[in-house]
Order: sequence, then C-alpha cells, then structure tokens
Amino acid sequence: MILLQVNQLQKYYGADLILSNIKLELQTRDRVALVGRNGAGKSTLLKIIAGHLSHDGGEIIKPKEVTIGYLAQNTGLESNLSIWEEMLTVFEPLRTMEKSLRNLEVQMADPNVFDDTVKYERILKEYDQLQVQFKEQGGYQYEADMRSVLHGLNFLDSSLMISSLSGGQKTRLALGKLLLTRPDILILDEPTNHLDIDTLSWLEQYLQGYDGAILIVSHDRYFLDKVVTQVYEVSRKQIARFTGNYSSYLEQKAANYERDIKLYEKQQQEVDNLKDFIQRNLARASTTKRAQSRRKKLEKMEIMDRPLGDEKSATFSFEIEKQSGNDVLTVDSLSVGYDGDKVSEDITFRAYKGESIALVGPNGIGKSTLLKTIIKKLPALAGSIFYGTNLAIGYYDQEQAELTSNKRVLNELWDDYPLKSEKEIRTVLGNFLFSGDDVLKIVSTLSGGEKARLALAKLMLEKANVLILDEPTNHLDLDSKEVLENALIDYPGTILFVSHDRYFINRIATKVLELSRHGSVEYLGDYDYYLEKKLEQKELAALALAASTKTAAEKEVLDKNSYQQDKESKKLERQRKRKLEEMEFRIEELEEQIQVYEQQLCAPEIFQDHEKVLEINIKSDKAKTELEQLMEEWAELAE
Repeated sequence: MILLQVNQLQKYYGADLILSNIKLELQTRDRVALVGRNGAGKSTLLKIIAGHLSHDGGEIIKPKEVTIGYLAQNTGLESNLSIWEEMLTVFEPLRTMEKSLRNLEVQMADPNVFDDTVKYERILKEYDQLQVQFKEQGGYQYEADMRSVLHGLNFLDSSLMISSLSGGQKTRLALGKLLLTRPDILILDEPTNHLDIDTLSWLEQYLQGYDGAILIVSHDRYFLDKVVTQVYEVSRKQIARFTGNYSSYLEQKAANYERDIKLYEKQQQEVDNLKDFIQRNLARASTTKRAQSRRKKLEKMEIMDRPLGDEKSATFSFEIEKQSGNDVLTVDSLSVGYDGDKVSEDITFRAYKGESIALVGPNGIGKSTLLKTIIKKLPALAGSIFYGTNLAIGYYDQEQAELTSNKRVLNELWDDYPLKSEKEIRTVLGNFLFSGDDVLKIVSTLSGGEKARLALAKLMLEKANVLILDEPTNHLDLDSKEVLENALIDYPGTILFVSHDRYFINRIATKVLELSRHGSVEYLGDYDYYLEKKLEQKELAALALAASTKTAAEKEVLDKNSYQQDKESKKLERQRKRKLEEMEFRIEELEEQIQVYEQQLCAPEIFQDHEKVLEINIKSDKAKTELEQLMEEWAELAE
C-alpha cells in the first residue's frame, strides 16, 4: 500500500532554490535512507514531509488515515512527569478505554443491574465490543511494550523525573516515546545520536521488525546497512533513488558514474568524428551531400552533459613533527571520575607506537572521563599513567567546547599559528570546505558539522604524534567521515579514540579496549573481531552453566574428553610450531642464497661469462620459486 507520494516538490529559502523536482514514494514496510552532504536539504525535506515546513511547488499526497511520527535532530523531551508517567500519556485513549471496562464490570456486578435482563444484556454487549477493541489496539500489552522500549534505550529506572535527565537522555526518551506511538510512517532525523553501541544494536532490531514505513537520515553507515533497503540521495538540489542498503548504494553510484562517463566519452568521440568529416568534405562537390547528411545528424543529436562526479570533499592528512618512543602510554590500576566520585576503576592497558585503540563501553561508563584524565584535564583518582618519551598529544573534544568564541573562522586558526601567511591559513580552511566568505563566519554561529571540520583543521596543524579523539565522527556527513578515516589510516602516530560508529571503528582500530565499572579488557583486533570474541565468551559461559548442572559421572566423562582434546590440541600445536621453525630456517637459508646469487651476477668475471650467468639465473629462479611456496605455506600455518 502506498502511504505517501512526493511529486515534483520545490523549496526556496528567500531567492535560493534548495530543493528541485523532488520525487519520493513510501509504501508499507519500506525502509528508506535519505543521504547527502551536510546542507544538501535532507532535514528540510523531512520537515516538509512531516508537515512542519511549507513547500513552494509540487505536491505531497497522503491518505487521511495515514499517521506520521517525526523526530527532529537532537529533539529533547521536556516534561515535569516521571519517565513512566510520560510514556503512559502515549496510551491515554487505551487507558480511558480500560477505565470504561472497569466501570462496566462494576455495573454488571450490581445486583439491580443483574436482575434487569434488558439492561444487563445491553451492558454486556457494550462490554464485549469494547473488550475486543481494547485487545485489538494492544490494551493488554502496552505496559510490556513500554518496559521493552525503555529497557532497550537503557532507561532502567522509569521512576526518574524527566527534568533531572541530561540532554542526551531526553533525546533518547523522545525517540522512545515516538516508537511507542507506532505511526504508519516513522521519520527519524539522526536517531543514532546519543546512543551507545548496545542501544544502537537494539534499535536496529526494533526497526527491522517495525510494521510501518521508515524514513531515516543518519550518518551511521553500519546502522544504515542493517536497517534500510532503499536509499534516496539528495545532491545538487536533485534526488536519485537506489535499491539496496548503503553499501549497495555506494557500489551502484560508482558503477553508474563509470557507465555514464564512458557513454559521454563515446559520444564526444562520435561528435568529433562528424565535425572532422563535415569540415573536410563539405566544400568538395563529390562528397558535399554526405557531409550535409552528417551535419543534419549532428544537429539532431542530443548532446550529453559531462557526468558530474561527487561534490567537493574535504582533503586533509595528519602528519607528525617528531617521532614518539615505542612505549606511548602505560595505564595501571587507574580510577577516573569527577569530584572524588569514581565512574570507573582498575583500568589497565598499554598503548604502543603506531597502534589505533578504540575505547568502547556503554554511555556513562567513563570513556570521555578517561580521555580527559589522560590529557590531564581531570585528575586521576587512583592508579597511575606513565607517558612515553617525546609525546606530543593532540585532543579532539566531542563537544567542541573550545570552539565557542566570537572570532571569525579565519582568526580562530590564524591566532594559533600567527607565523603562517593568510594564504596558507585560507588554503588549510579551503581543504576543510571553508571557502570564500565562509572564513569570515563567527565561530559560535557555525553548525555542528562546520565546528567539527574547524576542530579537525586545528588538530591537523598541531602535527601531534598521539591523537586522543572523543567521538570525532559526530556531526560529520558520510563523505567527510570517509575522508577522516582515510587520513587516520595513513597517520603514522598513535591513536586512542572513543566512537559509537561501528563502521569507523572497524576501519581504524587495531585494538579494542572495553571499559566497565570495575576494569578494562583488551581485544587485539577490529570491532568485528571484538564482537566475535564477546559471542564466544557468551557461548562458553552458557556451556559452563550447562556443564555445572551435569551429574558427577557426566562431568567425569566430559573432563576426560576435555583432557584428551587438550592433550591432542597441545600435540598439534607443538607440531605446528616445529614446522614453522623449520620453514623459517629454510626461508632464511633461501634468502641468503638468493642474495649470494645476485652478488655473483654483479661480479665482472661472472656477468661476462654467459654460461655462468645462465647457470646462476637458473639456480636463483629455483630458489625464488621455493621461497615463494614456503612463504605461502608459512602464512597459512601461522594464521
């Protein structure tokens, strides 16, 4: 069923055209992502569809009975009620119906009514009809739904007053209230902001099972890949539709551009050939008719415009001024918190030169607090931090707290680096998409995305050899995230970062550090590896629990089998290590042999003797072939 259609929609802000000829359709259970650069008009389009903003052309067609729920970016729920009381307001019609049922039950229990057959039958019929309606509308499960959503969004104490919550918690609660209303069309603008990884996973599963249609703007690629089945891209005031998730959209977009550029180049070649033929043959009597025919063909031809590639992207890289020592940070039994109150304790880990460490854990566990403690913005409450030699630490604050000045963008950067010329500063800002009059904007008036890019520009100029990053992808559009990822992958220093962007963690992290109230655990791999190990731990815990319920005899058999398996696996491991050592020894021998052969070929008495050269080349090739095979076998065995 078609729930909504947008046809040839236009939107102006003053004289500036923002959106043109926008076409979009939503059907029942559609999962649609709206993507595009910051400032492309995504949020504007959502507000128009939700009825919060007018449009200047085109039409939006929606049946009257279709309901729309809209959550704007960073919408906070303001209320004087408790969490539970506020969520109950969603179900006011059901609660009114429930009161009516209780009232009818009281009437039916009245002896006077019971003795009046006509009146009793009338009340009983009304009760039956109301009860069916109550059941169909979820009257017997709405409290369970409330508990499920509140638990999923990590609101474990529903008696808390909403006025006491933080801004991020109020945003999450606004999302929860909207989910409970279950509209036919759910419109979400950046719903993943302020959600930790566990809550994100829950939201993904919830939206996958949602009965209505969903229209989402999000910069979380992992989330989009899990949830959406269609992507609409807003670019250069236009819109284009792609089938599939976000990764599929990227592949299709690249393939479409490749196809269009080839068609364009082929037509350009054909046009050039026609023009050349006309020029050479029009004046000659014998060929003038053919030339005129080709000229007509050229005049009728619909000339393609050159396909437009991606819009301009930020371009930057992080360099270092000096190398750090190999041991960068040693954190031992550290406790962190505020005003003497511990948020997390017994944190122990080491960071080595060149590592990229992702710090993960639920909201409120102390990830940002740990980063601030490491950069000495907060004192350690217990334990120690050892800093390696030659460290130059650059810090990125997720709140961009230091970017609230009334300076112009140009001066915000220039004041920190006064020895650079204005041209150099403008070039740096241009690389971060601040061009022309953008550099004269007041910093405090910048959007979240602009502040993020300015903060990254300042960080880049520091040339630090250790980067401490707190949610660096917040406020960045998808394209800017990719540019940041590539810059960090090429960065020669050490990185310690907090992020809820699982795609970002996967690309950047070489190690994951999971933080809890009472310690930390290291996982030597990316985010997917971390998830695999967590799953293994859960499975092992389940097996251990199952094993603990077995009888003594079963346990004895299990222990015996386990001992045999352990013995066999240790034997195989010894064999594997011995084989690896033998291979490594032979690899070393072959490498030395090849080096000797190459030295011999450079000797005058050898390279002038063709027979000796041939003989040595044969031996060298044979050694190289054996070395290559050994390297492949070693790589397989070493995994």
